[in-house]
Amino acid sequence: MVAILSVRTNSLLHLIDFNNGPASATIKKKKTVTVKKPAIAVLKVDRAAGKMRVPYQLKEGQSRIFHELHSGLNMEVIFQKGVIQNSNPSEKSKYPPLVFIHGSFHAAWCWAVHWLPFFSGFGYDSYAVSLLGQGESDAPEGTSAGTIQTHASDVASFIQKEISLPPVLLGHSFGGLIVQSYISNMRTEDFSGMENSHPKLAGAVLLCSVPPTGNSGLMWRYIFSKPVAAFKVTISLAAKAFSTSLPLCKETFFSKEMEDHLVQRYQDLMKESSRMPLFDLKKLNASLPVSPVPKSSIKVLVLGASDDFIVDAEGLRETAMFYGVEPVCVKGVAHDMMLDCSWDKGAQVVLSWLNDQFT
Repeated sequence: MVAILSVRTNSLLHLIDFNNGPASATIKKKKTVTVKKPAIAVLKVDRAAGKMRVPYQLKEGQSRIFHELHSGLNMEVIFQKGVIQNSNPSEKSKYPPLVFIHGSFHAAWCWAVHWLPFFSGFGYDSYAVSLLGQGESDAPEGTSAGTIQTHASDVASFIQKEISLPPVLLGHSFGGLIVQSYISNMRTEDFSGMENSHPKLAGAVLLCSVPPTGNSGLMWRYIFSKPVAAFKVTISLAAKAFSTSLPLCKETFFSKEMEDHLVQRYQDLMKESSRMPLFDLKKLNASLPVSPVPKSSIKVLVLGASDDFIVDAEGLRETAMFYGVEPVCVKGVAHDMMLDCSWDKGAQVVLSWLNDQFT
């Protein structure tokens, strides 16, 4: 049990060194690849610099830009402009921009498949970032891509430089923990003087998110209540068996009704999405739990999935309680709710919440 405990912790956190050597950092000029019109003023196009051997092909209306961080490294962002149907252009100010943050083994593409077209179709400018070392983003030197604080700071840099209105930040799985770190360091009326504080948000959505204390509670519950599931998750994530076993990939991330050809497509993309672990274990443990914030400082939606193989109902409740809100659980959806065959269920819940809060 102790051995499983150790590996399980590392697997869910994406903290095991999978024999990936330090990636060499490269510094490039900001650049863009566009299907239709460029949505943001950026510099050179460079398709030859692709890092994923199985690249995501942009949909019509989507643009790929590379935001240059203070370090000189470039962070991939896929953008789709919001379209307001039969409405006065002045209504646009009611729709906050949406910024999506992925979790382990994913990148910006996971939002671009369904959710960026969906939300842009309802008027929301939608941005999906690839964290450093993931997708088409540059990789820093070292054996891990950073900490939750550095990832949150990278997102803050993008928001500060590229977005004019306070956005809603949406994070999935470990992306949710990065969003929580961002919130705890966000400029508010009560904490406007904090050093290195992040730009203000309009709101936040935590999707199948790792709780603010990390995954230890999840891991213990799985070991004692679902030992078989604990073993499968360990093998799937720690040993990256999801990348070679289609059935295990489906069980880990998707609903059983998901068609195999779609699982195969996303499995291929996930294999190429993560060139280095998102976090260093010691640094992550030292930074948890995330710091609490006043309940009224930000609007938060905590959303889970009934068929989530990674984050259980208790983990969902823990996160909701931390922010003083009621959790919402979407029935018939698995962990990757933005890619699952019923991806629209979660999207509709988020859209309803956004419209209630901001329009």
